[in-house]
Formats: sequence, C-alpha cells, structure tokens
Amino acid sequence: MKLLRLLCRHKTLLGGLSLFGMVLLYLAKCTSEGVKSSPGWGPKYTERRSIIRSTWLSAAGRVPRSDLWCRFVVGTGGLAGEELRALELEQSRHRDLLLLPELRDSYENLTAKVLAMYVWLDQHLDFRFVLKADDDTFVRLDALAEELRSKEPRRLYWGFFSGRGRVKSGGKWKENAWLLCDYYLPYALGGGYVISADLVRYLRLSQDYLNLWQSEDVSLGAWLAPVDVKRIHDPRFDTEYKSRGCSNKYIVTHKQSLEDMLEKHQTLAKEGKLCKEEVKLRLSYVYDWSVPPSQCCQRKDGIP
Repeated sequence: MKLLRLLCRHKTLLGGLSLFGMVLLYLAKCTSEGVKSSPGWGPKYTERRSIIRSTWLSAAGRVPRSDLWCRFVVGTGGLAGEELRALELEQSRHRDLLLLPELRDSYENLTAKVLAMYVWLDQHLDFRFVLKADDDTFVRLDALAEELRSKEPRRLYWGFFSGRGRVKSGGKWKENAWLLCDYYLPYALGGGYVISADLVRYLRLSQDYLNLWQSEDVSLGAWLAPVDVKRIHDPRFDTEYKSRGCSNKYIVTHKQSLEDMLEKHQTLAKEGKLCKEEVKLRLSYVYDWSVPPSQCCQRKDGIP
C-alpha cells in the first residue's frame, strides 16, 4: 500500500525541520496477488507510481509550495542489490520516495510500516496534517488542501468511519490477537484518512506500548480510541474496500485502476469535474455518533 505526505517539494530534509501544511504519504504496494515480486519495486508498482505522479499528484504544483510534501513509502529491509539499485535510481530521478531500511515490506508488516512512517515524520519534519493513502487511491489535492486551511491542526482524525466491522476470522485480514470486543473499535477506513501532527507525535511517544494488529486502519482506530480526538466522518472519502462509484463531490477515491486515474485526471483537466458521468454502485451513510457503534452506519440514498 502506499503513504502520501501533502508537500511535494524536492528538498533535502537533513539538518533541520521544514514546516509544511500537509504531508502526503503513499504506502507502496506489497506483493501482488499470485505473483512473486519484491514489495514496492516490481514493474507493476513502478508503473503505478509513475501514473500517480503524472495524474493527480501533478496537481501539487498548483498548491502553494509551503503547503505540501509528498512521499511514496517503501520498506527496503531484505531487498536484493538489484532491487535496491532500482529504487535508488527511481529516487535519484524523482526524489519522492521515503525508504525505511529497517523494515521488510510485506502485507504482514503493513501496520508496522504505518507506525514507522509516523515515527519518521515526527522526528524529521514540522507539519500540520498528514494524509495517508494507498497507491490505488485518487486524491483531489486542491480540494483537500483548501479544506485543511480552515481546520484546526489539533487532535483531528478525518475520514470515512466504520464502527460495526466484525473481527475477521479468516483471510488476509484475519486477526488472531484482537481481544477487545466482537467488533472493531470505530476507525477511519484505510484507503485514505487525515490526522493532525499532534496525534502523530502521540503515536511516536507511545510506540513501545502499541499493539500491532493485522489491519493498519483498525490499529490506528484502536490506538486513538482512548484519546480525546475530533473524529470527522466524511462521505466525500470514498475509501471502503470497494468504491461506491464516482461522485463529483469526492475528495478521496479508493480502489482505482491506472485507467481510472488517467480518466479522472483527464476529465478534471478538460471539464473541471471528477467524473465523466456520476455513478452510484452502492449506498453511503452518515455516521451516527449518538448510538452504539454497531448501529452507527445505516446506508441511505442521497449521500455521496
């Protein structure tokens, strides 16, 4: 998966902190289904990063330079020399990789990767917000940056929340260590969410006490569960395990193919809107915080 930080400036980060409004972190893909390839390195993922750079990430040039810093996050632990050289070449060309040499990149290590990313950010950068996204996510950077300018950079946890997720007993999301209850605690779905810098600081300071569950988004929800945070559920984050379709109101859209990204980028450039034609594949919901989490999320028509 990928991780994305909201400031895409090519500058050296050694020797001091730089203040950025938003950090955009993309979690580079792990091994693909049915194919043995190195995490974040194989041709499929190199191409995906190239498409992201040429589509929605290219909009970073229209965001004020002090507002955005973007990186694809890749764990390089255990990679062979050829794989490392390929990543180093990509880094020399684009300067937009955040390489974590102590982390072996795999799906099983995804939660550790997200935590390591946040620890690195807090240690090296001065920023207000971070958007974490997957590398099959399309983001309206202009809309996101504009909204964040009016938000208080304090205890913010913003995305599309679920409170009724049953604990997985099988498959790649199987949770063997979840003992808290029969549902996951409310969490923002991992296709894309925003947290403020103070929460990143909290995670770094607490890292030695945090349990690492299988799903990184579930883990973040549990880590922040006892904390006094401002949870904002926003249906404009289309970040579930499959897309709800295409709405011109969407800010973040998950589960996008390379073709989807190209089409959305071209439509935005030519027509100033996200969708050639708005399509609804499944209903959305507004999170009801006044009821128990298991009753939170009733899907209805009329919601993006």
